[in-house]
Amino acid sequence: MDFFSGQETLTVVQWALRAVVGFFFLLFAAKIMGKRSISQLRLLDFVMALLLGNIIAHPLSDEGLGLKGSMTTMTVLVLLYSAGVYISLKWPVIRRFLDPSPVPLIRNGEILYTNLSKARITLDDLLAELRKEKIEDVQKVALSLWEADGSLTTFLHPQHQTVTAKDINLTPQPFSFPMTVIKDGKIVKKDLVNLGKDEQWLKNALQLNYQKSVNDILLATLDHSGKLKIFLYK
Repeated sequence: MDFFSGQETLTVVQWALRAVVGFFFLLFAAKIMGKRSISQLRLLDFVMALLLGNIIAHPLSDEGLGLKGSMTTMTVLVLLYSAGVYISLKWPVIRRFLDPSPVPLIRNGEILYTNLSKARITLDDLLAELRKEKIEDVQKVALSLWEADGSLTTFLHPQHQTVTAKDINLTPQPFSFPMTVIKDGKIVKKDLVNLGKDEQWLKNALQLNYQKSVNDILLATLDHSGKLKIFLYK
């Protein structure tokens, strides 16, 4: 365990052991913090990402520094982060500080220029975000909000929204999520059983509909209606 403490020099094996310990410790810390810290980068998450990355990087690149101090510091920070998330759920004042309310940037087709400064984004940034949503005309937007995690939520005026089956009085088909039954030339038995089918049925369906065997298939999906789709190796 000498690689834990600061050394004048470290062997290749000791450097490797430090990297392994640092990797799994950081992985464990991210697991404790939860999916929010991965999927969303809000104020608290951003601060934690900067701190943890900086703390673990030094002992992994400087043999004179030990891992013990960095891991202790990271443990305390993870506990503080977890406490901050819990407190923000219980105390609205803290929650508003950590996760501020969204800032309206567009209302009824009009750009609220003063709010661009509050959100700290430029007009070019706003237009770029609208293009990502395939919105080419600002006047089509009823409301656009800059969220706390740095994303843009946009609502179009009703006349510019996509027509749904309900709008034209069509009877919608039941939702059926296709499940993977073949992946990389191998049958996914669990999903196949969940759909009430067996391997022989799948092989027969492949031969009957596509004249292919399981080994020829890169990916195959099956929904609850029995519709089979395949993707071949290219």
